[in-house]
Amino acid sequence: MRQIIIIGAILCSVILIIPTMLVLAFQGNETDKSIKPVSVQTSNVIDSSNEISPENLSVAVYRSKSQSIEEYDFEEYIIGVVASEMPAEFSLEALKAQALTARTYIIKHMLNPGEISLPEGAVVTDTIQHQVFRSDAELKEFWKENYDWAKAKVTEAVRATRGQIITHEGVPITASFFSTSNGFTENSEDFWPNEFPYLRSVESPWDVESPRYSSEKIVSSQEFFQALGVKLPGDGTVGEITARTKGGRVATVNVNGKTFTGRQIREKLDLDSSDFKWKRSGNNVIIETKGWGHGVGMSQWGANGMAKEGKNYQEIIKHYYQGVQISSVDPFIANLN
Repeated sequence: MRQIIIIGAILCSVILIIPTMLVLAFQGNETDKSIKPVSVQTSNVIDSSNEISPENLSVAVYRSKSQSIEEYDFEEYIIGVVASEMPAEFSLEALKAQALTARTYIIKHMLNPGEISLPEGAVVTDTIQHQVFRSDAELKEFWKENYDWAKAKVTEAVRATRGQIITHEGVPITASFFSTSNGFTENSEDFWPNEFPYLRSVESPWDVESPRYSSEKIVSSQEFFQALGVKLPGDGTVGEITARTKGGRVATVNVNGKTFTGRQIREKLDLDSSDFKWKRSGNNVIIETKGWGHGVGMSQWGANGMAKEGKNYQEIIKHYYQGVQISSVDPFIANLN
């Protein structure tokens, strides 16, 4: 049986680990962060060795529903992530790009574990705290009659990119992604505290094809007050948008003398995007949004649009992550020894 991987060396000091964002109906339940007794299972039998290589590397996944730890072959884990994070209906080149983000994320995480509490022996969860993951049995239930073609397509995408990750100046990147842009991606520092040179705002016009490109939400004045802790102005307005980011999302807004960031409004009111405009209608606030997700990194609908226009996965990756290289994962796996 394969042994649970315990990370013994960290390449560099821990940096901010940014959780991935999900696509459409692929959202899983959030993992309970408390530590509980768990059982350990292995998904496959492989040749055990003291040397970690691409052939015998495995990932110990904390399964949130069963509260157990299961080990999966590294590339099988990537298949389970890609299948859970991007619709199999998407173009093959988009799925290949998603495979690179998934492989890059887990390698970076294994080298620089985040601060999320995990049971001893677990490397990663199967939820949005890290990357959503489904086992083969779960995919059969999820895809049902579409299992054969969907599994074959995702597997083809993962195998076509086997051993490849995204790096910047020789270091695995924070490969953040999201569902749908408003036409532009976001600079990293406009959403997170960290400024990454490869997470720059770029055009993404293909996202208009997404069913979640635009949406509307109606919030009552009471819900508005409960969420934001501030009453609506008495003049029939909502609040003044005082600044926008390079990507066109709301940077700051003033509501009745209180300042919020666009991210705060999005999270507190549970909006699809921080690119919004709003208006009053009686005791309600009508909020129109563009895009779905935080907007940083690769747009999944944008990637699919690029693929449909004939772009390959390398071109997709280098559009959404500026100044990066597609590199071999082998040297980084060697550092896990």
